[in-house]
Amino acid sequence: MIYRGSCHCGAVSFEAEAPDSVEVEDCNCSICSKSGYLHLIVPKKNFRLLSGEEQLQTYTFNSGVAKHTFCRICGIKPFYIPRSNPDGVDINLRCLNEQPKSITIVEFDGQNWEQNAHTLAHKSRE
Repeated sequence: MIYRGSCHCGAVSFEAEAPDSVEVEDCNCSICSKSGYLHLIVPKKNFRLLSGEEQLQTYTFNSGVAKHTFCRICGIKPFYIPRSNPDGVDINLRCLNEQPKSITIVEFDGQNWEQNAHTLAHKSRE
């Protein structure tokens, strides 16, 4: 299925291909828990930015591998390039206009990222 999504103000919009039944991660690290991010990781080829590239700002920390992109108008982070899957795009499920028919939420221990990141590596592959 093709899902469309956006930031809060709509300046940044995108579409992504994903199944109608998805598994998403609810990470307990500080940035994810404070922003309420639910992680839907897809291969880069399954993601397309439709509008707002000029409105995107990037935030990095720690290793600098993850590229946290957010709308500079409304501050929402609808997607980013994750450290666990730099070959993919991590979409905030909550930023999709329509939700998949079936959603399984899996808790992810991001506070102990180094020990757990390997469990996500397959998500950006086909």
